[in-house]
Amino acid sequence: MIGNEDWQREQQRLDEVSDKLRARIAEIEPEVEGLQEQAVDIRRKFWEEVSVNTATGEDFEETVYSIEQQEALLSERERSYRNKVRQHKKLQKLLESPYFGRIDFREDGTGFTEDVYIGVSSFAASDGLEFLVYDWRTPIASLYYDHSPGRAEYETPGGPIAGVMELKRQYRIQGGKLQSVFDTGETIGDRLLQDVLGGAADNRMKSIVATIQKEQNAIIRDESSAMLIVQGAAGGGKTSAALQRVAYLLYSQRDRLKADQIVLFSPNPMFNGYVSTVLPELGEENMRQTTFQEYLDSRLGRTFKLEDPFDQMEYVLSGAEDSEYEARLSGIRYKASTAFLDELHRYAQSLEQSGMRFKPLVFRGRELMTAEKMKAEFYGYDDSMRLTTRVVKLQERLLEELKTLERREYEADWVQEELNYIDSDLYEEAYRDQHREQNVFDFVEQYAAARARIEGKRRPDEGDFDFSERVERQLRRSLVGEAFKPLKRGVNAMAFIDMPAIYRQLFEPEDDSSANRCSPAALDPDLGVHWSAICRQTREKLACGELLNEDATPYLYLKELIEGMRGSAEIRHVFIDEGQDYSAFQYAFFKKMFPRARMTVLGDFSQAIFAQSTELSGSGSPLISLYGAGDTRLFRLTRSYRSTREIVEFTRALLPETMGIEPFDRSGGRPLLVRADTPEDRTKALAAHLARLREEGFDSIGIVTKTAAEAREAYEALTAAGCAGLKEVTKTTPEFEQGTLILPVYLAKGVEFDAVLIYDASARSYSKAGERKLFYTACTRAMHRLALFAAEEWSPFIESVDESLYETKTSVYPL
Repeated sequence: MIGNEDWQREQQRLDEVSDKLRARIAEIEPEVEGLQEQAVDIRRKFWEEVSVNTATGEDFEETVYSIEQQEALLSERERSYRNKVRQHKKLQKLLESPYFGRIDFREDGTGFTEDVYIGVSSFAASDGLEFLVYDWRTPIASLYYDHSPGRAEYETPGGPIAGVMELKRQYRIQGGKLQSVFDTGETIGDRLLQDVLGGAADNRMKSIVATIQKEQNAIIRDESSAMLIVQGAAGGGKTSAALQRVAYLLYSQRDRLKADQIVLFSPNPMFNGYVSTVLPELGEENMRQTTFQEYLDSRLGRTFKLEDPFDQMEYVLSGAEDSEYEARLSGIRYKASTAFLDELHRYAQSLEQSGMRFKPLVFRGRELMTAEKMKAEFYGYDDSMRLTTRVVKLQERLLEELKTLERREYEADWVQEELNYIDSDLYEEAYRDQHREQNVFDFVEQYAAARARIEGKRRPDEGDFDFSERVERQLRRSLVGEAFKPLKRGVNAMAFIDMPAIYRQLFEPEDDSSANRCSPAALDPDLGVHWSAICRQTREKLACGELLNEDATPYLYLKELIEGMRGSAEIRHVFIDEGQDYSAFQYAFFKKMFPRARMTVLGDFSQAIFAQSTELSGSGSPLISLYGAGDTRLFRLTRSYRSTREIVEFTRALLPETMGIEPFDRSGGRPLLVRADTPEDRTKALAAHLARLREEGFDSIGIVTKTAAEAREAYEALTAAGCAGLKEVTKTTPEFEQGTLILPVYLAKGVEFDAVLIYDASARSYSKAGERKLFYTACTRAMHRLALFAAEEWSPFIESVDESLYETKTSVYPL
């Protein structure tokens, strides 16, 4: 801690800044209220201020101009109001804690030392000449994160600036009062981190700008890499760094980057809510947040019932008794591979010669265009024409044909029959439309007749026009046009292509002689053993209108190879959390889907629990080749901040490849292993331990199970044992809530709890080699306490852990 004299100076300075903040807030508040009232008033009186006159062409133009002016005025007022509100919120946030750090920096050649106070946003004196607080994202603030006192330099748009950092100081401020102040020679002092990490878990992730570490700062401020990979330990701050990175990019590129040009792919819907407050806390709008499954549903959900990755995981974890279990696993791995990606490219190329399938255009039970005719048209185009070009040409041809067929349909018997029963409102509407057109028609006719008389000519179309005939013609057009709309929409959406049949063609039986059939067995003998079953599983699901999770991305990719990629060119940055859980195929799809975006991938291969998981950082990683090694940057975060030292030492012993993880030096109790004689005794032991944790004040407790079925079992057993306030989390749970949650491990990824109870840590649940990472992931959710329960032999993964790293209990009571 600093001396008393220094403390008084710091408190005085804080008081002065707080007074200026209050004055600025008081100055802005009337402006906020005034702009809001103006916007409301303009919106309420919008049409009173607009003169509507359409008597002549000039009057009409003047009316349009008047409306545009009023719209521009309203838009300007609302924009000003939003900006003032945003500014007001930032000032209110600063008033609570104006800054968290300070550096005294003397730039070379100046002889002047500047005191730089760093907070969540900038605040300048009223004259605008002095910065009282610097935004943590400013170039000079990087000194606070990257250097200790001594020689230091930082990057600016104009080049590096070097000098001497004479002081680095850290603050804890609450309610405008100093709580602690200390000087440090480290990037972020351990005492500040101890305070932050020793607190309770929350149902929302918080900003970490006051505790950003040097390696995280490098991730946050990287603006040059096309692909940025963050391979980090459980609890290593990957997601936190990524969210601060979003805030930094929105600040540093504020003239050309907006929040809606950034998208985050989360591991599940609940995670979206968990991270939703970080950016608003920093004064920025939230980026787009979604899951990859939600994207697939938006593209394919109308055609198929899609299996989601969680149902796939449930099968992988509990379907071993199925006779075709190994075939399914083999299919999952193959369909996630770059080999299958190459196969689809080959297949798409072969479709230029043969194999395209089409659906006939059917109208009122009649085939207006047969599938055979479409196929003949498609393969009648020039051989050099690319697949997507042919599809577009066929689409244009079909739309033209529909126009012709629509006109011919005006005189059809069904149209006359519907005219006999037409709603009177429709008839009156057509009558009014024709009446208005008649006025224009009369004017044109009079003008043309006058010109003809002047020029001494006789117009051949002079004469009366049957008004009722025009009304009937309009009604016929309306009826037929409405009936043809679904056909036109279908053609515009390329529904005339029989995509299910085209994809199914890849998996035809081996005795099928089609050149389009997929034949990976020749390349991979192990896959060949299961290929027949894989093909049958795929065809059966397609026949039922269903799509296995491993087929969804390849199906959509093939669809876009044929129809043309519907990329989102406006997206500039893509963030992918839990990146190890995506396949190589999905990464190739991401690159196609967002052709102008840079990608940030966060993950931990030690937590790769899905069958299609991807190595993020190895030499054979598909991510390295996606943009090329020159445009790819890899960061490794080996320090774990989430858990106590005792929990980290226990969990890293579960998985040999995690032994390099360094725990943050925060102590707590050793993990507890409780062995019961029966499942009923295990439930009693778990209930007793849960009660003890609640008595100690732990509000965020996770009871983690292997599967969703086991979570349901745990919920029912504990409820029957008298445990109140339990919340069961499923794949559809929208929000991460505070309290005692029961959830399968794959839904716990990315979140943390004060205490974690492993419902069943026996060999019955965790014994296979592929379940080791699942077990590790479950245990690493704990911040302060970890307890494991079993009614049978312990998982063999625990046997590899030194007994000194945990405590054991064999009786139910006391715990």
